[in-house]
Amino acid sequence: MTRKQLAIGTLIDAYGLHPASWRSDEAQPGAPTDIAHFKRIAQICEKGKFDFLFLADTPAARTSDLEIWARSPMYMNQLEPITLLTALAGATEKLGLAATASTSFYEPYNLARLFASLDHISGGRAGWNVVTSANDYAARNFGADRLPPHDRRYAKAAEFHGIVTALWDSWEDDAFVYDKEAGLNFRPEAQHALDHDGEFFRIHGALNIARPPQGHPVILQAGASEAGKELAARTAEAVFGVATEIEAAIAFYDDLKGRMPAHGRDPDHLKILAGATIVVGDSAEEAKARFDQWQSLIHPEVGLMRIRQDIEADLSDLPLDEPVPLDRIPAEARHHRAYFDEISGMIRRGLTLRQICQQYTRSKVTLFGSPEEIADVMQEWLERGACDGFMITFPVLPSTLSDFVDRVVPVLQDRGLFRREYSGTTLRDHLGLPRPANRYI
Repeated sequence: MTRKQLAIGTLIDAYGLHPASWRSDEAQPGAPTDIAHFKRIAQICEKGKFDFLFLADTPAARTSDLEIWARSPMYMNQLEPITLLTALAGATEKLGLAATASTSFYEPYNLARLFASLDHISGGRAGWNVVTSANDYAARNFGADRLPPHDRRYAKAAEFHGIVTALWDSWEDDAFVYDKEAGLNFRPEAQHALDHDGEFFRIHGALNIARPPQGHPVILQAGASEAGKELAARTAEAVFGVATEIEAAIAFYDDLKGRMPAHGRDPDHLKILAGATIVVGDSAEEAKARFDQWQSLIHPEVGLMRIRQDIEADLSDLPLDEPVPLDRIPAEARHHRAYFDEISGMIRRGLTLRQICQQYTRSKVTLFGSPEEIADVMQEWLERGACDGFMITFPVLPSTLSDFVDRVVPVLQDRGLFRREYSGTTLRDHLGLPRPANRYI
């Protein structure tokens, strides 16, 4: 009997996703703007037959606490993601190419056109991670002092998504006939202009590009709040899971898939990818020692800043080597619910502030081990219904990515859990997702 197959995506940054990766021995100055560097990474992912490569983004540089950000330069020197993915489309043939684009600060028409263009250029490999921006640095770049409340951001995102997908349906698949003899470039009756007058947007018009090869680029999301899960159940085709324990992951999986029938959706049309950081070694001890060496490069000020930005609590006045008082936990999450829950959970377990700074992983499973040990965990999560695959972050690039591709992927393939070759050409093919019909047909 054919086993269920893993889906595998990876979130990449120039140096890797460890906050001190830029200080590792293999990090090269200038990598964040070196297109050749990113092409090498993408080609390693394609060698490993990954479903997709993913770029996170925020439309802002940090403008405060620069002395701290200088020690961990997150988003401080970063190519615009859709531009970068367009370049990577020419360096790869099958690898899916996905990126974040914010519903808070794009306009629906611009975003629909950008991702439709990427889908055409890549031959149907584009994916859009639908997010509501989660920091006020971005808000200030667009004329606001702070972000709107959480629920308002998600209400806007839902309307935004509906507009974008409708714009992707502006033309029927066979609208452009290029009939030279008849002098007819396209069939006029095959255009379907959108006439939308909603709470947040008013739009009348059609997209000025043919329908994307995938019909719609694949929709990805990562929300863990109630509003986020409802939006995902209604619209998402791949969701990044945030649970760090298998039982919590199973509960999240069942909850999210269980919401889909109420929206008229088949649960098989959503892939839930567990977030995981993976370091491969000859043993778990060797892999953990590598990771601990990178952890030692994190400056304490960086750890405190990450906590402050993710739960809006400044703990810098507390002793590093004592537990954090419970009354210092904020009443509720303002930005990322999953990050808030992870930090507050460590505080409640009595970890010291220094331990929290060094153990906080932004809600990802962290796996250390031999190729077989890593494969065992991935197989258990898949077969117990905790996920459909994994969204992997590699701490330091390209070494930890290459280790996974060269050592773990063959084990997964030998167990029948992962493809040996791509069976299709589009991201929808890789993920086993249907091509959406045009709503106007």
